Amino acid sequence: MLTQEVKMKKSILIDSKIENISLVEKLVDEVSEEARINSEIYGKMLIATVEAVNNAIVHGNKEDESKTVNIAFLIEEDVIRIFVEDQGPGFGFNNVPDPTIPENIENIHGRGVYLMKHLADNVLFHGIGNKVELIFNRA
Repeated sequence: MLTQEVKMKKSILIDSKIENISLVEKLVDEVSEEARINSEIYGKMLIATVEAVNNAIVHGNKEDESKTVNIAFLIEEDVIRIFVEDQGPGFGFNNVPDPTIPENIENIHGRGVYLMKHLADNVLFHGIGNKVELIFNRA
């Protein structure tokens, strides 16, 4: 695998408070504008990143405001990589139930990972599952 030159790198560290998602939204806007990301990718990036951060705050860090979430953007020539890492215990990312099957339709949880996987070109969970990488192709 050839590694691409990183064109831009930005990150933010937030406390685990739902209202801090607005800071992440602002960063996505900034990165998108500076890297000239088209509106279709921007929309997918915004929703997937917000879902990942929300999961990190609510499920990973259990809304413990003493814990943080680290969000990092790596913009390469052809690829955008977004990393979201919480301080939680991780989870069994291979065992997330499909929210679209009939027995899970009424369940209010389990939609975030599904959305991320359908919006990003690739989703990777690292380590114990407390770090997700969202990959978007620019081409």
